[in-house]
Amino acid sequence: MTAVDLGTPRVPGARDTPSAPRPDNPALIDTFGRVATDLRVSLTDKCNLRCTYCMPAEGLDWMPGEQVLTDDELVRLLRIAVELLGVTDIRLTGGEPLLRPGLENLVARMAQLRPRPRLSMTTNGIGFAKRAAAFAEAGLDRINVSLDSVDRRTFERITRRDRLRHVLDALAAAKDAGLEPVKINAVLIRGVNEHEATALLRFALDNGYHLRFIEQMPLDAQHGWNRAEMITADEILDLLGTEFTLTPSPAKRGGAPAERWLVDGGPGEVGVIGSVTRPFCAACERTRLTADGAIRSCLFSTEETDLRALLRGGGSDEDIANTWRATMWGKLAGHEINEAGFAQPIRPMSAIGG
Repeated sequence: MTAVDLGTPRVPGARDTPSAPRPDNPALIDTFGRVATDLRVSLTDKCNLRCTYCMPAEGLDWMPGEQVLTDDELVRLLRIAVELLGVTDIRLTGGEPLLRPGLENLVARMAQLRPRPRLSMTTNGIGFAKRAAAFAEAGLDRINVSLDSVDRRTFERITRRDRLRHVLDALAAAKDAGLEPVKINAVLIRGVNEHEATALLRFALDNGYHLRFIEQMPLDAQHGWNRAEMITADEILDLLGTEFTLTPSPAKRGGAPAERWLVDGGPGEVGVIGSVTRPFCAACERTRLTADGAIRSCLFSTEETDLRALLRGGGSDEDIANTWRATMWGKLAGHEINEAGFAQPIRPMSAIGG
């Protein structure tokens, strides 16, 4: 992340419109000197799992098809992001991005953008194994797979689906296809799978995967998140410390969300993303696009900006770029989860994109 001179910053935590005029800078800058170069793109709000910390067993009312950006609309926005706004990394998310029809072709179109962005995807892995080679050929660079348990029954308890074998096959296929480093995202749930922390790390180390534990965040559709039930970053490290010796990684973190730790002296490592108890907002370099074309400056934003209306209303590339810039200029200092007035976003994680 590169800091820029932005004049007088806003007061941290302020929710009012920034008072400082935005400088003439084409990048996605904000009033705190951050520059967003990493774009998280939700391709759909649909998912084929029903993880207990994400959505109810019966699922949700999915976004109507006419509201979802078409491939051409999406590629246009990504071209604007890359050519005009300085985005260098694009991560495809959902819901479950693999449910987007024709995704391999869409990835190939993204890989043709110039300058060529780094392309990654976060997925639950179901159905990926048979498509891994095609994604690699299309231009996908790497993949993150969500996996909260390596025990079949615990996996089914969390996801409400007996699909562990499909996820394990996806991880192996991603590695065989050269989509490395293959990363695993894991959430520990009190009373459910925290006893598997060391087993998950051992599995990752044995198979050459990069494991990242993520604190459970208040983004569930049920709005049932409870801080007292969350396994904190400190607790995660304590659990891992019962079997492994962890030392801080010497690698520079930059804007990465994970604190990295060498395991037993390395070269294996593990990451811990303490979004709640160890927020990394000061180094955030992300901007988010929902499946229906809304820009969000933060995962926890309570406001968003509609770009779909501009697209479908005949807005020029520069109109769209300027609107995107204005949204990011107003980004808050942090997500304010630890503030008394914090309000959980109306949209759940499956509709925002991870």
